[in-house]
Amino acid sequence: MPQSSQQTSPYNIRIDDLTSPQIANLLQEHLDDMTAISPPGCVYVLDLETLRKPDITFYSAWQDDQLAGCAALKTLTPQHAEIKSMRTAKPHLRKGVASLLIKHILEIAEQKNFKQISLETGSTNDFAPAQALYTRFGFKPTGPFADHPPNPFSLF
Repeated sequence: MPQSSQQTSPYNIRIDDLTSPQIANLLQEHLDDMTAISPPGCVYVLDLETLRKPDITFYSAWQDDQLAGCAALKTLTPQHAEIKSMRTAKPHLRKGVASLLIKHILEIAEQKNFKQISLETGSTNDFAPAQALYTRFGFKPTGPFADHPPNPFSLF
């Protein structure tokens, strides 16, 4: 019997309550990396308590009991949301985790009838992989939105 051209993902995405040490460690790694490569005042990483607010839904991707990545969807208005806290765990880099999370979040956003999905990332070469990912999913440069101030380091 021929194999199906569709492969199932080895990753399971779920809404996360942000209580596991693995999540805390991945988010700390994210903060540390962003702080190391970003100018002061240009790091927009959310802390655990902020990520638990009711206007944010936090998703984690797992392979068995190993955390592979995370992302969040923050409601800005009834028609506008922002992708936050995109991070892939180092052992899972370049295995499709970020693409899977973006696809999942965009499907959720469509179900919630959001008309606009925005995000902020860095504008330097350090962020080239993220920029390429977002471009593949149809994101185009715009201007600042929500409470993000304009600055040359950010790409909106």
